[in-house]
Amino acid sequence: MMSRLLNLSLVLITLSACAHKSGSIDGAKLSENGDRQGDRQTNREKNSHLITQGYVPDCQGCIKGSSTDEYLKSNDKRHYFLYGAEQLNLKNMYFDIPVVYNDSVKKWMNYFTGRGRPFFIKYSQRAGMYAPILSKILSEEGMPRDLIYLAMAESGFHNKAKSWAKAVGPWQFMPYTGKKFGLNIDFYVDERRDPFKATKAASAYLKQLYGMFGNWELAMASYNAGEGKMKRAIQKYGTNNFWEIRNGRYLKPETKNYVPKIMALAILGKNLEAFGFNDIDFNEHLDFDEVEVKGDQDLYQIAQTLGVEFDELHYLNPELKRWQTPPYITSYKLRIPPGMKSEWDNCCVARDFTSKDYKHYVVHKGGNLRSISSAHKVPVDVLTQINGGIRPEQQLGKRSTVFLPFHNSHNNREDMYADLYDRPRKATLRRNHFRSQLARAMARGQLIRNPRTFYTVQRGDSLWSISRKFNIPLETLMRSNYTTVRKGAVLPGDKLAIR
Repeated sequence: MMSRLLNLSLVLITLSACAHKSGSIDGAKLSENGDRQGDRQTNREKNSHLITQGYVPDCQGCIKGSSTDEYLKSNDKRHYFLYGAEQLNLKNMYFDIPVVYNDSVKKWMNYFTGRGRPFFIKYSQRAGMYAPILSKILSEEGMPRDLIYLAMAESGFHNKAKSWAKAVGPWQFMPYTGKKFGLNIDFYVDERRDPFKATKAASAYLKQLYGMFGNWELAMASYNAGEGKMKRAIQKYGTNNFWEIRNGRYLKPETKNYVPKIMALAILGKNLEAFGFNDIDFNEHLDFDEVEVKGDQDLYQIAQTLGVEFDELHYLNPELKRWQTPPYITSYKLRIPPGMKSEWDNCCVARDFTSKDYKHYVVHKGGNLRSISSAHKVPVDVLTQINGGIRPEQQLGKRSTVFLPFHNSHNNREDMYADLYDRPRKATLRRNHFRSQLARAMARGQLIRNPRTFYTVQRGDSLWSISRKFNIPLETLMRSNYTTVRKGAVLPGDKLAIR
């Protein structure tokens, strides 16, 4: 056993030594053509062997990146046995996060083996590219490898996954939390989409949550709900047992289902054949080389010079939101297709690919960068930077030309700029409208003082229908019942002052 572990350590050292030259990332199977095909294929096969041997122990019949029972039992890290599921005769019954087999977990297992089967297959296929890398980083950061199933639950291992609440990336970081744990998020980059940096940030966050709550069930639940919400739940119910807290009404259904979902994915993911997932075609990992480039370098020019598609270059660098490297930096590590480092060294190290294809905007009626910023939904500091330091309030003459940070060949409504023009969900729009309406009511509505007549809300009632029924201005109704209506809706049983 000691010999086997020593051999594994040697492979990991070898892999670490190669890490500066190549790596792996999620992606589609991209086309390869020209004379480079043989070199790039050889590179891929070579690194494929290293990943199989060095990133994670080989786990037959598992999602890529999973570790075997043998590995967990021989490792000095803490591990947990799946009690209560012995009758299933599973091949892998050990995990390095606590996993239970109860009705809540079974519900999710039934979903992913039934109606949700296509989703599980899609996530598993994508895991072939991501999960080995993520689990390796988790392990290096002192975290359990099986936390890859938290990422699977969050995003299905999708780099650019985005929730309605604007959580982004494989680990679905919200902007505030991502920045708190060192991820750069601005107009040009969003490191929440970088699987390497995001996994390190997630490791740090999960480590903090585990230290805060002392068990992985609460740490995972608070990753979803927030540590403040979980602290209040513990205080409310007087226990740090997740399953007892889950029985109460304080946590949202999303959080109540979150931990069982992760556990179900872990059980299925480490025992694919036992649940009928015998023929999953795992996507191949993609290798890459890294080169140093300057800021404000045009990816279209670089791709054309290397003879590759822009989409391939953009896919290898998912943290780049636009078509160039950030103009405000001096150096950037750019990922390029594997086997092309030597070609880059020969043709491009000294070349300047500075962006020249900014879209031009002609000022028709005067204005300044601040007004242009508002009209085009582009941060004013971005406009200031690419327009030679023009001050935001500086008045621009008629027919002045201003650069916009869009590629000259692009329509501003292309997917690359979708984050600038996202419309909020209908629920958000309704909430914002109600808040504005309530603010007007508090400013304009009359206050019913010492009310004598009340109405008990019935099923189907709304503030509008009640105001019509009693011939009372809506703004007066809202102001006089502010404490009741401020939550955004009236419910059956609520009592409203009418007169």
